[in-house]
Amino acid sequence: MTIFNSAKFSVGQKIHHTLFDYRGVIVDVDPCFRTTGGWERKTTQDRARRYDTPWYHVLVDGADHRTYVAERNLEADTSGDPINHPEVAEHFEGYRDDSYVSRDKTH
Repeated sequence: MTIFNSAKFSVGQKIHHTLFDYRGVIVDVDPCFRTTGGWERKTTQDRARRYDTPWYHVLVDGADHRTYVAERNLEADTSGDPINHPEVAEHFEGYRDDSYVSRDKTH
């Protein structure tokens, strides 16, 4: 298993999911796949590929749920539009330079 020390995206950054065509904002980053349960077998058929990239916890724009996404399926969102999600204010204290400012200063 390879664990990366750096991620392409950061907490507060807006992203676009390239496969499922939705926008969102990152609220947490895992250096590799870090969840348990049965759903991941359905989500990622090739077990080894779960560990080859950072994974992101994302608040989905226009929805009330979040997703867990591999870095390889994301690109930066360049729309300039804010993210509409009920948890945005819980995680972020503001919006500056096209990115959200985290309330958690450890990110």
